[in-house]
Amino acid sequence: MSASSDFASPADNGRLSGRTLFAYSLPGLVTAIPTIPVFTLVPVFYAWDVGIGLAVTGLILFLSRALDVVTDPLIGRLTDHYGPGGLRILVLAGALIAAPSLVMLLSPPSGAGPVWLFMCSAFLYLGWTLVQVPYLTWGARLSSKYHDRTRLTSGRETAVICGILLSGSLPAVLGFLHFDEAQRLSLLGWIAVAFGIPAFTLLLRTVPLPKPVAPAQSSWRGITDNRLFVRLLGAWFLNGLANGIPAILFPLFCSQVLETSDQTRNLLLALYFGSAVIGIPLWLTISRRFSKHRSWSLAMTVTCPAFAVAAFLGPGDTTLFAVVCLITGLCLGADLALPPAIQADVADWDRLRFRRNRTASLFALWNMASKLALAIAAGTILPLVSQLGLEQPTAPADSLRMLAMIYALIPCVFKLTAIGLVSGLPLTQQRHAAIISRLDRRDYPAEGRRL
Repeated sequence: MSASSDFASPADNGRLSGRTLFAYSLPGLVTAIPTIPVFTLVPVFYAWDVGIGLAVTGLILFLSRALDVVTDPLIGRLTDHYGPGGLRILVLAGALIAAPSLVMLLSPPSGAGPVWLFMCSAFLYLGWTLVQVPYLTWGARLSSKYHDRTRLTSGRETAVICGILLSGSLPAVLGFLHFDEAQRLSLLGWIAVAFGIPAFTLLLRTVPLPKPVAPAQSSWRGITDNRLFVRLLGAWFLNGLANGIPAILFPLFCSQVLETSDQTRNLLLALYFGSAVIGIPLWLTISRRFSKHRSWSLAMTVTCPAFAVAAFLGPGDTTLFAVVCLITGLCLGADLALPPAIQADVADWDRLRFRRNRTASLFALWNMASKLALAIAAGTILPLVSQLGLEQPTAPADSLRMLAMIYALIPCVFKLTAIGLVSGLPLTQQRHAAIISRLDRRDYPAEGRRL
């Protein structure tokens, strides 16, 4: 069967229906509910509450993420090989693996140690990949229209932000109800599973499978010849590092530098991701006028000076940091909505230029780059921060200043480099329309042009 990367959309003859958009986007909410616990709270929880230590926790998270270097490309090839029917099978298998792994990771038993953390996180990331790669590929092939793609990614990422908001607000509510940190994490895992059952049922039963196109060779050979993809992948990886470092250090920055309570920390998280919800339609509108890649570059450019301010904050500067969260949260909307839509357009160029059905493989590399960025962030930053003496009852002032610098300035360097890679991408709306027209004539000669 044809690869999933060359599916024709059932919605290409008209605007993507709201029902399909909703059913496709809803799983984004479910997969986002564990985001704050897994990426932001788990490292510090296992390091301090479970007692593994910052350096060991960072190393374990790096190793479990490093497995994605093997699993992501493999799952991408499987998705390409098995075609439309494989999408549902892989998503279902991934959900069945990820659900128990998440619950076990967020509910460690007494005496849990490094092995427990490694096994639970490794299986969670495997299940996550089995869901994410075919899920992204499915969305990329639901429509070949330039702005429908942005609607799909915006709808999905809006659901993601809503899930993150739920993830950020629930700990605050549970804290008021006197649940401790371990109880809050455990409950979040069960809530994600409870939401996941109806969401994935709706996806698998409602969203139409894309239509296969004429067979073509599926191969990794020459993938680096696609310079657009390499540039975009590099920008995505660097931006992932820029976002991963502060995500991992956020609890430490709030408690050690700003000296906030857990409740205030959760409110700041809610403000950050709530701003992203507002930012998604804002950047969607901007991208219609100035193109996706220019809009993404603008968002990253605005983020850098705003976030750099955090390097100079200290105890009691919560209001100033709230302003930082507001501005950078608005720009996060562009980070979430625009790059996957650009990647889907680049996959069309890959199919036209190299005549290979490998959209899923490209998204697998995309997914791998994102997780590898988080792995490197955890594997390097946590051991580095562990040398600052933050586990002492009273951390030295110089160590706190260094923590603030690492938290705020290093991400700006990665963001600026990513801007240089993505700002000049030549794939505009007009050029993408020409690519789709040529693909239609080549892959559907009997049907003629669909757009």
